[in-house]
Amino acid sequence: MNKLLTILLLITLVGCKTVPVTVAPPFPDAPETLRASCPDLVPVSDDTTKLSDALQVISKNYNQYYECKIKVDNWIEWYTMQKDIQDKIGKIK
Repeated sequence: MNKLLTILLLITLVGCKTVPVTVAPPFPDAPETLRASCPDLVPVSDDTTKLSDALQVISKNYNQYYECKIKVDNWIEWYTMQKDIQDKIGKIK
């Protein structure tokens, strides 16, 4: 009886052995301002005869481009920072 009880106890203890499970937190969602797509550039109208009108459209397009470039640069910076944090958390566990 003692041997049977010992064997059952050993089986139970072996079955209860803990296996470390790494649970990484989910990757965070990007801020809404970084997820919005950039607006389309405005083409210069074919019937534009004044250079000043064309330059206004070109100027607006340059502004839009640089605003979008800043947003994309911010997106890359945010993503890289979050990825580094996620990788460090993964290495700790």
